[in-house]
Amino acid sequence: MSHSTVPRGTTEAQTPRQDDDEGTGGPVAHEKRGRRAGRLSLRIRWRRDRTLILMTVPALLLVLVFNYVPILGNVVAFQDYDPYLSENGFVAILESPWTGFEQFERIFADSAFWHAVRNTFVLFFLQLVLYFPVPILLALLINSVVRPRVRAVAQAIMYLPHFFSWVLVVTVFMQIFGGAGIIAQTLRRHGYEGFDLMTNPEVFKYLVTAETVWKDAGWGIIVFLAALSSVSNDLYEAAAMDGAGRWRRMWHVTLPALRPVIALLLVLRVGDALTVGFEQLLLQRQAVGVDASEVLDTYVWWNGIRNQDFSYAAAAGLVKGWVGLGLVLTANKVAHLMGEQGVYKK
Repeated sequence: MSHSTVPRGTTEAQTPRQDDDEGTGGPVAHEKRGRRAGRLSLRIRWRRDRTLILMTVPALLLVLVFNYVPILGNVVAFQDYDPYLSENGFVAILESPWTGFEQFERIFADSAFWHAVRNTFVLFFLQLVLYFPVPILLALLINSVVRPRVRAVAQAIMYLPHFFSWVLVVTVFMQIFGGAGIIAQTLRRHGYEGFDLMTNPEVFKYLVTAETVWKDAGWGIIVFLAALSSVSNDLYEAAAMDGAGRWRRMWHVTLPALRPVIALLLVLRVGDALTVGFEQLLLQRQAVGVDASEVLDTYVWWNGIRNQDFSYAAAAGLVKGWVGLGLVLTANKVAHLMGEQGVYKK
């Protein structure tokens, strides 16, 4: 005859369950206490996530070595750095004299620096207006194609130029719009005067924007198509049942679904405003001249590498970084005011 262990006057449901790890030392008990406190303990979280953490260690090391350790070299912006003071460049930093903010005073008094800043912002606004909407429009166009095979072929063709180097992109445009290009030769054969857009400083900024659109629009298409793939078909069906046509479905369903992605990419693009293409502009610098092609990146390269004024170039790079950080924070704040998350939450 079995005896019940439930105390008299209580039901089995009222009896507290005994876990396998009684007391206070078991992991289940620790996890329960952590949950009651609102969060898990560090030891529990480590046991739960250690595999993922170990997988990220190589990537973190790469970021540390190539992104954060070089930041220490910015100290030369406050020195008169001479790499020939020692056979070791790091020792030369220790032996170089300190100049304080002298390099920054030189930068702000240099008219060439402000000319590079003006060209940089002109190219940025042109690319923001003429380039940024193109991937969105192309993604909407491809997404409207019914046949999957046609959609895949169109997406592959548009994405292919993204893998081309800038040397190849500039060469292709030169063969089309240059003085000996296809268009100029065709015009001459029909008795018209040819032209050479590749050496025209007045249209250079538009030419650079066109090169950027042709090369990188395909990458943006993939990002927006990925966002469109998460939109439920039930929304389109409900809108169609309510009498919404194709344009109204795009305006009230598709574009609101793309809005968070558009806000995020716009914030990142604004933060990258001072980086408008170093290699692209350097390749065409000699053809159109310095006045049309000089931007901050080429300005820093010319002074730091060609003229070996490392401290001056480091100071210019620091100014660029500070301005870029301010633009990111400002654009992200605007995204928050518009109800979007941006790069990070509030």
